[in-house]
Amino acid sequence: MKAMLKAGIFVDAENITRNGGWGMRYDVLREFVMAQGAQVVRANAYLALDQDREATDPDYCRKREAYRSRLRSCGYKLSLKNVKRYHNEAGEVVTKANTDLDCAIDAMLQARNLDYVVIVSGDGDFTRLVTALQDYGCRVDVIGFHHVSRELRGIADNFCSGFLIPGLMPLEEGRQRGYFDVINEEKYYGFVVAPTSMELWGKRDSYFCHGSEVEGSTLSNQQLAKLAGNHNVVEFSVREDPKGKQAMDVQVLRMTEVVRNPDAGRSTEFPRPLAPNRLYEPALSGQPEPGIAQDRGDDLADLGYDDDEPEE
Repeated sequence: MKAMLKAGIFVDAENITRNGGWGMRYDVLREFVMAQGAQVVRANAYLALDQDREATDPDYCRKREAYRSRLRSCGYKLSLKNVKRYHNEAGEVVTKANTDLDCAIDAMLQARNLDYVVIVSGDGDFTRLVTALQDYGCRVDVIGFHHVSRELRGIADNFCSGFLIPGLMPLEEGRQRGYFDVINEEKYYGFVVAPTSMELWGKRDSYFCHGSEVEGSTLSNQQLAKLAGNHNVVEFSVREDPKGKQAMDVQVLRMTEVVRNPDAGRSTEFPRPLAPNRLYEPALSGQPEPGIAQDRGDDLADLGYDDDEPEE
């Protein structure tokens, strides 16, 4: 009988919440790790704790406590970092709670008992941690959503977009997610691949897609060609055809524009959709976990470019 890998999960919850991972199902994340032939022996999530707001806002406090309770019920040990507030150069109040160091220390201490580490974050600050864990003998995979550091993605043993893990993120009924594996720029068509298995490089379905079905037929041949590769995740419907299945109404997943929080005295930014595209935003479609996306600031990602972490 093949020995199972001993796995540890480390979730940078604040990073993924800000970068498209709002509504992620932590139970499915565990299932994904186990599907790689692993036994999860440690599962850690790192969250911000706004003690001041929880002390003065009962509804917010209730939602956050319910959220933390759900994560614990999924088997995650929570590490909470108190939010600090300061004024930026514009005089605005900025909130910050950096959990990177806590995550790195825990990962290094726990690695002695692990074969396999999964880091859920797009933060380039974890690049050195990944190499240190690899030097320790661990396989290190990274799961991210938008704005994933190119260096972090490249140094990991495997990188997987969280949008492509079946069931990990909310999805509108009748829609699927995948990416363009092959695109014929001259003939204006391609093939969309959609993972159907939890296993990395497992079973995938392939669908023909004409360029006229992408982004409302607004893309040029060159723009369509730029979508090739799993760094550009698309959402689509499927039509049965005598010649085979076809991907229809294809939309590229991207971050949303930000607007200032209408609540006076706070600098938090909230998303709004970029018309006319159907953008993936659990606040607008699907059932997000209450209280997850309270503090977020999303950057706009342009069509045809990698969703790398923006430079400081």
